[in-house]
Amino acid sequence: MTERQTGSGRSLGRALIGCSAAARAGISLGAELVRIGIGRSELAPQRGDNRFRDPTWSDNLYFRRLLQTYLAWCRAIDVVVDSLEEDDWRRAAKARFLLGILTSAAAPTNVLAGNPAAIKRLLDTGGASLVRGTRNWATDLVTNGGMPSMVKHGSLRVGEQLAVTPGGVVSRDEVAELIQYSPTTEEVYERPVLVVPPPIGRYYFLDLAPGRSFVEYAAGRGLQTFMLSWRNPSPGQSDWDLDTYAARIDAAIREVRDLTGVEDVNVISFCAGGIMTAGVLSHLAATGESPVHSVAFAVTLLDFGLTAPIGAFSSARLLALARWNSRRAGLITARNMGSVFSWMRPDDLVWNYWVNNYLMGLDPPEFDILSWNADGTNVPAALHGQFLEIFEHNPLVTPGGMTCLGSPIDLAGITVPAFVAGAVNDHLTPWRGTYRTVQLLGGETEFVLSNAGHIASLVNPPGNPRATYFAGATDAAQSADEWLGSSEQKSGSWWEAWADWNIARSGDLVPAPQALGDSAHPVLVPAPGSYVRDEVPA
Repeated sequence: MTERQTGSGRSLGRALIGCSAAARAGISLGAELVRIGIGRSELAPQRGDNRFRDPTWSDNLYFRRLLQTYLAWCRAIDVVVDSLEEDDWRRAAKARFLLGILTSAAAPTNVLAGNPAAIKRLLDTGGASLVRGTRNWATDLVTNGGMPSMVKHGSLRVGEQLAVTPGGVVSRDEVAELIQYSPTTEEVYERPVLVVPPPIGRYYFLDLAPGRSFVEYAAGRGLQTFMLSWRNPSPGQSDWDLDTYAARIDAAIREVRDLTGVEDVNVISFCAGGIMTAGVLSHLAATGESPVHSVAFAVTLLDFGLTAPIGAFSSARLLALARWNSRRAGLITARNMGSVFSWMRPDDLVWNYWVNNYLMGLDPPEFDILSWNADGTNVPAALHGQFLEIFEHNPLVTPGGMTCLGSPIDLAGITVPAFVAGAVNDHLTPWRGTYRTVQLLGGETEFVLSNAGHIASLVNPPGNPRATYFAGATDAAQSADEWLGSSEQKSGSWWEAWADWNIARSGDLVPAPQALGDSAHPVLVPAPGSYVRDEVPA
């Protein structure tokens, strides 16, 4: 049988599967609509679906039937999409993404006549809510690309309410600033920790506010803490690539060693920052250098071959268009990047604010995570192209599939101790994918699993009564689900588990430094620095 015949057979098989599933879904939908019509349907929204929390949805016959009809339609679509999963998960992910946007947009709560809470507010305010909602819509159309604002702009400011942990910028080049945070304990551990955030978004999700700051917590545990703050690139930096960022991480490692007088440092990296850190560590291993004592990867995906919602964007044509667009502009803008992530969770990140801002006529909320989320950064075209290459062809799992700083990347050659953290409800870097890191690295590893989502798991200070995480002995021979089955659920934050692990590799306690920086690395400006505010000193 020829390759063309084989491909045709697969296409025919997919079509038959799709038709069969659509037929079953149609029959089931018809039967459910009959039950809805005679008042015998038991369909109800999922627990926690705040779109339908108004009691009118259960008390009023018209609205109850409207809700159940919508839920029945959504369920029928899910049946069809689920049938695609058996044949090609990437194809199913694309369908789930597109149809998820459709079903989310079609929710009756998104229009005034189908939203009883908005109708009540309209009557209670004598129409003022509609006037304010129209004004909010017009403002977003002009200033936010037509997307509903998630946060009240300007209500929380960097350096005032956000990113206020004391420290100073002790190094700056055109790519990033290096921040050293002030010790808060009389003694500190001699081996410092360098924090590497992703280049997508500002670093201060790790320093949101007092009591919700990762770096504040780290300093409170006696860790000498340093942070890279990436510059927000402009079209003039379109050629910045993986090597550009990796070279800055490498330079920061050496600067931290010089400032603290140690032979090696600990590193913790987050999300895409972990991809760049892995490249640096592979390069150091290849060159025989050992300036890093241990590394941690938080919600970092190194293997892109596993099932993930982000697979919805894996179409070769779509990726080619994305490459062309970023090359044309010199970068992918923060607004475009933010829109992509928002449409991956349209109920929570789009229509929730549509209803709040426009139908209810309310101002967006004041919330630190949302303020950070709205404060995005651009990604240079060269780096964006490499990220797309990693996403499309998954080269990191193949030794020599990519290079970093002139050295072939071989993840198995990274033998320093590694701490790996995933998140149960992560829609960007699914936890089973982050678990793969323990199987790809060549040294001892420890894995923990937070009970939250991608960003919520990172902003997870101790003391949150709802916070839990799974921990247990990590064996690379185990699958992710086998590890989960043998792990133990613990109350608290994974920050505590990481800090305990890191402290065990941080050496002895020594007197805390009395001042930041040194003669070779004087404090340039106080934290949070200039780059996080898009200020570029001359």
